[in-house]
Amino acid sequence: MPILSIESLTISRRQHAIVKNVSLSIHEGEWFALLGESGSGKSLTASAIAGLLPGGLAISAGNVRFGEHSMLEASRKQLRDIRGKDIACIFQDCHGAFTPFIRIGRQIDEMVKAHTDWPRKKRKEEILRSFQEVCLPENRVYDSYPFQLSGGQLQRAAIAQAMVLKPKLLIADEPTTALDSITAADVLQQLAMLRDKTNCAVLFITHDLRLVKRYADQAAVMQNGAIVESGGTASLMKHPQHEYTKRLFAAVPPLKNPPLRLMAASEKDTALTGTGGAS
Repeated sequence: MPILSIESLTISRRQHAIVKNVSLSIHEGEWFALLGESGSGKSLTASAIAGLLPGGLAISAGNVRFGEHSMLEASRKQLRDIRGKDIACIFQDCHGAFTPFIRIGRQIDEMVKAHTDWPRKKRKEEILRSFQEVCLPENRVYDSYPFQLSGGQLQRAAIAQAMVLKPKLLIADEPTTALDSITAADVLQQLAMLRDKTNCAVLFITHDLRLVKRYADQAAVMQNGAIVESGGTASLMKHPQHEYTKRLFAAVPPLKNPPLRLMAASEKDTALTGTGGAS
């Protein structure tokens, strides 16, 4: 049984459908990548899972099932109980994950306190352990304000916050967009390590096909609010069937056989005149 099942999901603004008839399923421990161009509906689909659609948008058809729960029929209290504990989210704006004038440890402690009956000492121990797992200096980060950390440290703190209660599903919406390539690689390695430890499922939203190839077990491609192709990552990338998927993968520059580089002006003059060396 899939841990997450989306069935014919349609999201609309007034009478206009933005996400159209989307269906997908994610199993326990699976890394599922949702990719496509900006505006294709990836983030809206993810928001619908957790009941976090922005104002003016509504689910007009379909269903979202998390385990045995229908997320569309859940009460506000049920959604609050599920979010943060069973479904955790990491967003691309790591600064938006924390209130700037409250220390990070206190913010995460409030979340943990809302979902457990742990005493204060145990809550702090679990938060510090979560910081350790993403290679952060735990005591310093616990007592820091968000502005006192670098972007990479803050994103790892956001991962620690998301994983401290060992959720069953982690939604990672472009979690490395604001980071440099080295920091982004480190953050994703930490995320993959935590997935392996906890066996949580990961819904990974990204533009980066290299990351899809490296981490994802399954993938789906979205265009104009609809899934145009899905399947195992290796098969999808080697043998795309839909024309949009073919164009999307063809846009990745090859490494083994790079395209011909543009000639510099001096080389172009030499090629036109047929002369070389000094005149």
